Amino acid sequence: MSRILTTDGSVVVSRVVYAETLSARLRGLLGRASLAEDTGLLIRPCGSIHMWFMRFPIDAAFLDRDLRVLKIVHNLRPWQMALAPNQTYCVLETAAGALTHLSTGEQLLDS
Repeated sequence: MSRILTTDGSVVVSRVVYAETLSARLRGLLGRASLAEDTGLLIRPCGSIHMWFMRFPIDAAFLDRDLRVLKIVHNLRPWQMALAPNQTYCVLETAAGALTHLSTGEQLLDS
């Protein structure tokens, strides 16, 4: 099972679900009632996200191709949108509150 780490070895999420096909990217987290705190959805490629029809809030980290954090949106609630900054290649979606220890510019690792 893959996980996302910071360069100092801290675990961001210990379980990663990948959304890399068109249908998986379009579906995202729709239909779920929640997301476990240790789980993240890595959507790639992905330019922006929306929370239409979602049932729970999330945190989202917008990442470049090297998994460097470009922007973090905390507590994104149902029916909101989050626009991605330039250079965004993928988005890591997690349970709300799971990305409080991350900072913009931080490098992540997919292991």
